[in-house]
Amino acid sequence: MQPIDLAIIVLFLAGNTLFGLWHGKSNKSSKDYFLGNHNLPWIVSMLSIVASETSVLTFVSVPGLAYRGDWTFLQLAMGYIVGRVLVSLILLPMYFKHGVSSIYEIIGLRYGPGMQKVASIVFLVTRTLGDAIRFLAAGVVVQVVTGWSLPLAVMIIGIVTLVYTLSGGIKAVVWLESFQFSLYLLGGILSILFLLQSIDQGLPSIITSLLAAGKLKIINTDPHILTNPLTFISAFVGGILLSLSSHGVDYMMVQRVLGCKDLRSARKAMIGSGFFVFFQFSVFLFAGSLISVFMHGAPMEKDREFAFFIVHHLPAGLKGLLIAGVLSAAMSTHSSAINSLASSTVNDILGGKGSLGFSRVISLFWAVLLIIIALLFDTGSNAIVMVGLEIASFTYGGLLGLFLLSKSKRNFHAASLGAGLIASMGIVFVLKFMGLAWTWYISVSVLVNLLVTVGVDMIFFSKKDQAQQ
Repeated sequence: MQPIDLAIIVLFLAGNTLFGLWHGKSNKSSKDYFLGNHNLPWIVSMLSIVASETSVLTFVSVPGLAYRGDWTFLQLAMGYIVGRVLVSLILLPMYFKHGVSSIYEIIGLRYGPGMQKVASIVFLVTRTLGDAIRFLAAGVVVQVVTGWSLPLAVMIIGIVTLVYTLSGGIKAVVWLESFQFSLYLLGGILSILFLLQSIDQGLPSIITSLLAAGKLKIINTDPHILTNPLTFISAFVGGILLSLSSHGVDYMMVQRVLGCKDLRSARKAMIGSGFFVFFQFSVFLFAGSLISVFMHGAPMEKDREFAFFIVHHLPAGLKGLLIAGVLSAAMSTHSSAINSLASSTVNDILGGKGSLGFSRVISLFWAVLLIIIALLFDTGSNAIVMVGLEIASFTYGGLLGLFLLSKSKRNFHAASLGAGLIASMGIVFVLKFMGLAWTWYISVSVLVNLLVTVGVDMIFFSKKDQAQQ
């Protein structure tokens, strides 16, 4: 890298840190620290959602999917939009009606503090594993850019993130994510413009050649919908349920809209994020396709295609701008995970008892744990983005089932709910062993959760209740 690239990177990293430290002065309580005192603009919350869920994984993995294949990944994004509309209609009204600090309080209000803790633990485990993958993805970027070892890259990202997360809280996280997402998306667009200028063909000729090679295909009509996660039915339905789960019952995503002033603002942030994700995926898939033309389809290491192009082909200045944006967004994404993990721990596990200082100690614990797990992860031969989505699919069905049951008028016994939750997660391991595509995990696990919970309750507890009467 040229001196100007290093200067841009250092400037952005320093700016992130100082912004977080400055915002730390406005945090007077754990409510400020975790929810921004319900005063977050919906546009900022919307951009923060997009940055949190896709920033590093999109940069590392999505262009590689287009480089090696086509655009069928967009089928998931189509489902994401529908899923977020359902979240806005079904779940957000419930959260704002009860004015909860953590969404798992809904489970506590309906079925008692024990089930609230269980739901929170499921979230904590899922989010920890999922964000360890994000740490790994960010480490991959730094490794390619700097030549450092992957463990060293993960350590540096984790340590820098800690500095402003512990001080700034959710307000610093959300504002930084919004700015860095804009910068990051701009970098992707500038990369496309550079590629179009560098490829010795006009845009119509490039599109024609990509279409002829099948690299712009979006709809996958493969009839093996149960085993191929990127057939249209599998990806679209899977995207709906994944988004309904991740943005409806995963506290890290919902935390951003809970910081909005009212339900109307929260709905705009939630639904708008779906369209922004679709646009973002399109940008980075197009970049991957153009890189394949620019590099003449040369074999490259999986998930390193875009990073390799940036390091070896982008001009000085633009290279530093893009790298700084990606690294900043990566650290901001991790900080949001740390903040949500700490918030759920304090509000759900510890009953909301904790000072601002204690909340920061809990944040420190989760930050260290995420770094350790990231260092131990091995994604095998799969694309990193696919591994992250598959991990989430193991438990999201169980959580979504719990929230759907909470809308029922029936008072389910805690043992019935526990049996349904365990069965819903257990069935996923069976499905994976059978070779079913991961995009079906959530739908099957939700169905199993509902059937087992209702069945156990009717068989074992309805008769008992009748006998007592």
